[in-house]
Amino acid sequence: MIYLKLFLTAVFWGGTFIAGRILAQEVQPWSGSFLRFLVASVCMIPLVWHFEGRLQPLRKRQLLLVFLSGMTGVFLYNVFFLTGLQTMMASRASVIVASNPVFISLFAALLFRGERLTLVKIIGIALSVSGAVYVISRGNPADILQGGLGRGEMLIFGCVLSWVSYSLIGKVVMKDVLPVSAATYACLFGAAALLPPALFEGMAGSLGNYSMPAWLSIAYLGFFGTCLGFVWYYEGIRQIGPSKSAVFINFVPISAVIMAFFLLGETIDASLLIGAALVLSGIYLTNRPSKSAS
Repeated sequence: MIYLKLFLTAVFWGGTFIAGRILAQEVQPWSGSFLRFLVASVCMIPLVWHFEGRLQPLRKRQLLLVFLSGMTGVFLYNVFFLTGLQTMMASRASVIVASNPVFISLFAALLFRGERLTLVKIIGIALSVSGAVYVISRGNPADILQGGLGRGEMLIFGCVLSWVSYSLIGKVVMKDVLPVSAATYACLFGAAALLPPALFEGMAGSLGNYSMPAWLSIAYLGFFGTCLGFVWYYEGIRQIGPSKSAVFINFVPISAVIMAFFLLGETIDASLLIGAALVLSGIYLTNRPSKSAS
């Protein structure tokens, strides 16, 4: 059952790019981001009681770190995400964001003791970065040097930088704060920070004008893409360990590309397929357990 849950989690996370693309065409990014995490926060509160008994109280140092995790993983990431998806195809965005684990491994090795960069990991990082560049440039990497990088691509790469920051901060947070509590606080702080710019954007006057697909996208992003996905992934880590659970993340860009093709009518060209293959190969090499691990 846990393997099925992890597979569905990858599909749900792949679906966030389709829901985000639909939402971004109608709802302004600050408003869409706030509404997503309003839904996520409401759903996470009962779950933290179920998994951890209560929302863990925070000390001053923990409060600052959890606030920063909300600013990076919720506030910045989702504004980059929805703004980028206004102009960029969901399938391409998913492949670029799929390079997250590789950049996390790179910066964790640079910042934390105990995180080693082996030759295999270095090769994996190079492959994944090459794949992301290939997708961003649509198969013409030289275009990047000539200023051919589009606004949407730059914003989606901002998602990667935001999530890497969130993950590295989270590595410190998790030493003292329980996982579901940490995620719930991040949702609450992020949603609170998103509210003022969402109101300034005109969200209050626009709520009654959103279409049913927009509301369904908000509900999907908040519940399936954030709340349920996190809980099932957390269950996987507890039952079969982080290494085996992380393998299923490789299905996220695959499911996103397939769904974008069938649901949004997006095209699949050679640059997307080659870039995806490079990114996934890099993720595999970067996260492959060492032979000495037992």
